[in-house]
Amino acid sequence: MPHAIRFHEPGGPEVFKWEEVEVGQPKAGEVRLKHTAVGLNYIDVYHRTGLYPAPLPAIPGLEAAGVVQAIGDGVSDLKVGDRVAYASGPLGAYSEERIMAADRVVKLPDSISDEQGAAMMLQGLTAQYLLRRTYPVKAGDTILVHAAAGGVGLILCQWARHLGVKVIGTVGNEEKAQLAKQFGCDYPIVYTKEDFQEKVLEITNGKKVPVVYDSVGKDTFLKSLDCLSPLGLLVLFGQSSGNVPPFDLGQLSVKGSLFITRPTLATYTAKREDLVNGANELFDVVSKDIVKINVNQRYALKDAAQAHRDLEARKTTGSTIFTV
Repeated sequence: MPHAIRFHEPGGPEVFKWEEVEVGQPKAGEVRLKHTAVGLNYIDVYHRTGLYPAPLPAIPGLEAAGVVQAIGDGVSDLKVGDRVAYASGPLGAYSEERIMAADRVVKLPDSISDEQGAAMMLQGLTAQYLLRRTYPVKAGDTILVHAAAGGVGLILCQWARHLGVKVIGTVGNEEKAQLAKQFGCDYPIVYTKEDFQEKVLEITNGKKVPVVYDSVGKDTFLKSLDCLSPLGLLVLFGQSSGNVPPFDLGQLSVKGSLFITRPTLATYTAKREDLVNGANELFDVVSKDIVKINVNQRYALKDAAQAHRDLEARKTTGSTIFTV
């Protein structure tokens, strides 16, 4: 039988167990996949800890690449042997094999490797909707990206540079600052040494920025608002430092009629058409080497607990994958 990482109660990385699982055959509209690589993302931590509750026992993971093993009735655009990838629910990517809804899976072009597919789908599709739909950046903009050396951050920096945008990015140390700069961040700020709000004001000559892409949450929220120009948008797409505490919405008017949104990839790719269009745009920029997918860490899937420890300790940069 195939194996998977499963947890029976929320908690730390130690709750992960390497167990045999029953997969079964695909029903109508489904495919059975044999994974070749699985992506690691911070949302996996939220599921493991119970911040985002999951029915237990649960197999975590929302992103992987693999090969179609079998197809159910009514599946016409995929065939056995196709290389595919996905970045969506339900949970279950930390597995050697699984069943997946066919309309959530996209074919990988020959120009995209399995490792790239597993490493970039969730983070890359997130960057795509952030830059192209939530706040459509335009040439000449200056933007602020938190966690600029992370998986989404590095993609955002590269893609924004290609679109003619200047990027200010926050990072945790000098090594990460160099990495972010290498991948398109014009002004990396080491937040442990400098006040990022003051630096944004300095860099923009007091004009501030029209958008802040913030996946950190509690630790950056208030200062992120103070980096926004009037009518600016705070895009809060994660909370690696914890949930934002209750907030007086009246402050948005005081600070310049600001906007806040809390988007999710699930909403932006709920329609098959949006998923395919976003994936094709992502494949295009990666195939043309506009965006490089930096797979900096690889772990065996059975070592998922160690990968989570490293992720939470902020020891990782770029993308991380599990080999299957």
